[in-house]
Amino acid sequence: METGKTGKKKILLVDDEEDFCFFMKKNLEGTNEFQVITATEGREGIDLARKERPDLILLDIVMPGVSGVDMADALLNDPETKQIPIIFLTAVVAEGEMDGNPVTKIGGRNFIAKTVGIKKIIAFIKEVLEKQVL
Repeated sequence: METGKTGKKKILLVDDEEDFCFFMKKNLEGTNEFQVITATEGREGIDLARKERPDLILLDIVMPGVSGVDMADALLNDPETKQIPIIFLTAVVAEGEMDGNPVTKIGGRNFIAKTVGIKKIIAFIKEVLEKQVL
């Protein structure tokens, strides 16, 4: 698994909420383990994924224009980006609605509620990245 030039794991965060992107980037980079690139719409996210080749993508589902699901499908159908793990971050489902588990798999895809604390998000990112190395 490649890492950014800094030795940190490169994360692409795609979410149409600029404030969410700002705070998530600040929290993830504050660990000194991640380099975070952000995009606020799906088309930009696809372009950045192809250009930057992140180690992992955090992806909102509901966005105007190209949705997170459409973006994920485009990346999974591209031989250059299909191996990049994707974690869907969603406000559509709250942590309490996920049977007490803030992290779940639906259709083989990883989902995490946006309401989950940053420590749980970071732990899940690390878990997904570790599985990629195996």
